[in-house]
Amino acid sequence: MCERERRLTFHHLIPRRCHSNKWFRKNFEKEDMHTRGVDLCTQCHRYIHSTFSEKELGRKYNTLEALLADEKIAKYVAWAKKQK
Repeated sequence: MCERERRLTFHHLIPRRCHSNKWFRKNFEKEDMHTRGVDLCTQCHRYIHSTFSEKELGRKYNTLEALLADEKIAKYVAWAKKQK
């Protein structure tokens, strides 16, 4: 997201804790829940998890586009891009 040269971690766009939840099993294929994700630097990854609950992430922010469209995330990414 921030395009900084940092160590990357895999962010599950549908958090692993949600995979056994009935709503998520009904609305997403098992394989999709396991593989849907993006590589993020650890700072961006931490910020996302501190901003939203697991359920919010899985239901509302389950695509990179949805995450980036959120005002809090957009402001953070703009700030992070300026950092070294």
